[in-house]
Amino acid sequence: MKLIEKRVVLHFTGFEPLDGVAHRARYERSARQSAAVWGYSIETGPVDEGSDPVSFEVRTAERIAAPEAGTGSPGWQTKSRIHMVDHDILVRKLRAGNTLSQIIAGFRSCAEIMLEGGMRGYFRHAWRFGLFFLFPFLLAAIAIALTAQIAILPYAVGFSPWHMLWSGPLALCFFIFVFLPFSERFHTLHLFADWEMAVALGRMDRADFNDWLEDQAIAVRKALEEEADEYVISSHSMGSSVAAHVIGILLEREPEIFKGKRVVFATLGSAILQCALMSSATLLRARVGLIARCPEISWLDVQCLTDSINFYKVPVVAVSSHADAPQAKMILIRVKQMLTREHYRKIRKDQLRVHRQYVLGPDLQAPFDFTLLTSGPMPASVFADPDEKRMPG
Repeated sequence: MKLIEKRVVLHFTGFEPLDGVAHRARYERSARQSAAVWGYSIETGPVDEGSDPVSFEVRTAERIAAPEAGTGSPGWQTKSRIHMVDHDILVRKLRAGNTLSQIIAGFRSCAEIMLEGGMRGYFRHAWRFGLFFLFPFLLAAIAIALTAQIAILPYAVGFSPWHMLWSGPLALCFFIFVFLPFSERFHTLHLFADWEMAVALGRMDRADFNDWLEDQAIAVRKALEEEADEYVISSHSMGSSVAAHVIGILLEREPEIFKGKRVVFATLGSAILQCALMSSATLLRARVGLIARCPEISWLDVQCLTDSINFYKVPVVAVSSHADAPQAKMILIRVKQMLTREHYRKIRKDQLRVHRQYVLGPDLQAPFDFTLLTSGPMPASVFADPDEKRMPG
């Protein structure tokens, strides 16, 4: 198998309050972990000046004991140009309002998803994802109900309504100083914004989101002009829906844009169906079909049993109304194979942390490694086969 000498990577990040620079810093930390585990050397370069999206170079090489002068082989070397297509600007926009406006927007998104059949689809195909959808809204609804109960308690037990002059402020204090800090442990308002973005990417009815997607398509088109042995388009969580839209836009305009290129589309803990199961998401589903039918693209859908925030063993292409198209190759991984027993025990109850492990560094050599997928010497396609080597022999 021919090793990769030069690679271009377009990574669409998940829904996190991190900009491209922060994602690059996390990539560097994770890459150092991977290099230590697998025994290779890695160098993560600085951010390219003026790059948008943030881009940087990663060099990996075989770690060899220093040979005597004039002898020995330099071993393999791989250079990867990584472009971090983050959507932090959208995250910040969705989180910019006051608490009340964020709560209202979140419940509005919840109602829209329910009315468009999204929740029904979640429970039909991945019931744990359905529970993930309901959790923040149920938590907030219970808190609102308790707040109302505190406010009307004096009246309910027969006291004069005037007593609500103290019970009302007490109820407000409960909500602000008890519930909101408690809810942050579960990232409740952040999840509200996540569902608001899911509606926007499903309906495609927000000009600011649509204009941003167009800008990313232009930037990605430019990145694809660089010559490389392999092009990896990776995406995590909500970033998979962003990637499907952006790559779909390019295929709509230039059906042969990938001709002659070796392209791997790797969706990690994909949330495409989070948006695509809404009845109005016709454009997203159409773009999923374009990607699936593109002969140059090999689609790897990385899923995890212990991650409740993905659609485990669900064929994303078929469920997106393209049962007749080539299906994404499912790669089933286990987080506990990547981490030490102690490390896994610490994070296993934090579902958002488990969900991030796709793009984080390993403690152990495992069937899946994000750094090797995007910067390793082997073609990314080796991750489609559990029996293929992840590193050269």
